[in-house]
Amino acid sequence: MKIEIDTHTHTLASGHAYNTIKEMAAAASDKGLKGLAVTDHAVQMPGTCHIYYFQNLRVVPRQMHGIELLMGTELNILNEKGEVDLSQELLKELDIAIASMHFPCYKGECTREMVTRAYVNVMQNPYVDIIGHPDDGRFPVDMEILVREAKKTGTLLEVNNSSLSPESFRMNTMENCRDMLWECRKQEAMVVLGSDSHVDTDIANYQYASSALLEVNFPDELIANTSLEKLKSCLKHRKKV
Repeated sequence: MKIEIDTHTHTLASGHAYNTIKEMAAAASDKGLKGLAVTDHAVQMPGTCHIYYFQNLRVVPRQMHGIELLMGTELNILNEKGEVDLSQELLKELDIAIASMHFPCYKGECTREMVTRAYVNVMQNPYVDIIGHPDDGRFPVDMEILVREAKKTGTLLEVNNSSLSPESFRMNTMENCRDMLWECRKQEAMVVLGSDSHVDTDIANYQYASSALLEVNFPDELIANTSLEKLKSCLKHRKKV
C-alpha cells in the first residue's frame, strides 16, 4: 500500500509541534509523498495560533519542495450540536478541514449518545472533510451510526497512526479502530490515513495504522489517500458547496 498524501500534520503554529511549513514539506518530499495537508489546531485549542493565521493562509505557496500543500485546520468539535471553532466563511477559504474531539475544547456530555450526536451533526457541515481520531474511547461512539452518516455525507473517517501508538494517551484506540474499519468495510465507507505528526520525522508514519488495516483485510479502494488525486476528489472542499 502506497500513500501519496499525509492528511493530518501540525507545525509550530499549533503551539505544541516542532517544525515550520517548509521543514514539513521538505520531509514529505524526502519520504516520496506527492502532497501534504497542514492542519494546525483551530483557535479554541490552548496554545495554538490566532485566527489571523487561518485568515492569512492565502499567502502560503501551495507548492514547496515538489510537494502540493493543502493548507487547512484541525477544528475542535465544541458540543453535541456539532459546532466548531472557525466560521463557515473562513472554512470555505481553506483547502481541507478535519474535525476532532479534544478534552480542552469539547463541552458536551461524553456519553455514547451525545458524542455520536456531535459527530453526526458536525458531518453535516459542508466544509468538514474528515473526522479526526474517532477511535478515542474517552469519547464513546456508535460506530454503525458514525460510519453510516460518514458515507451519507461524504465525510472521510480517519485512521490516526498517533492514536494507535502504544504511547498514545487516548483510550482503547486499537480496538475501537478495528471496530470502525470492520464497519467501514461492511458499509463500503471511505477512510483516510493520517499520521497526526507534530514533528517532521513522523510524517507518513503509518506503522500502527497499517497493522490495523491488515488485521481486518481492509481494501485499498476504500482508502482515500492512496492517490493525491483520489484524495482531492473525495474532499467536500473540492466540491465547493
